[in-house]
Amino acid sequence: MSLIIGISGGTGSGKTTVANRILESVSADEVVFIQQDSYYRNINDLPLDYRNIANFDHPDALDNDLLVNHVRRLKAGEAVELPVYDFKTSTRMNDTRHVESKPIVIVEGILIFADPRLLEQMDIKVFVDTPDDVRFIRRLRRDLAERGRTVESVIEQYIATVRPMHMQFVEPSKRHADVIIPEGGHNLVSIDLLSGKIRERLASALTTVGGQL
Repeated sequence: MSLIIGISGGTGSGKTTVANRILESVSADEVVFIQQDSYYRNINDLPLDYRNIANFDHPDALDNDLLVNHVRRLKAGEAVELPVYDFKTSTRMNDTRHVESKPIVIVEGILIFADPRLLEQMDIKVFVDTPDDVRFIRRLRRDLAERGRTVESVIEQYIATVRPMHMQFVEPSKRHADVIIPEGGHNLVSIDLLSGKIRERLASALTTVGGQL
């Protein structure tokens, strides 16, 4: 049975950086990394103008039924077909990404602690806690560089939905965390401690399997 690690935090908090640093500390053969962002609902039947103003920071914007199903299957050792999402058009692609189960499954996303079904699957829950101004600057840079957005559209979205949804759903979910990492990927001490714990769990699991054989 796989070890499920949930990494949550606000937009731009450094969740992916933390996940990547953990990935660097263990063998690639031992870890699969999935992002909640891949599970946005497909709204390709809506006009592009509406897609650009949709509330992507509310739990209802995500297909958590599919995500929960995939996490459960990966935990049980089964392979899954991960959805592929195009953020420039706000649509789910026809292609999927085949992922085999591995000893460690890292699940990352702003709202993964807001769903009780996901929480009950997680063995370690990590919340990346970064100041609001830093998170906004990081989101602004990302959306301009990677998602074809304008400065004005990013600011409008942040005020209209991102910040209110963070206060309503993301920030309260921090209470579920086993570990809180301030300053995201720059907190190397916390990441090293977490990575060490993961390696211990891996070694223990391998020892148990070896003993059974």
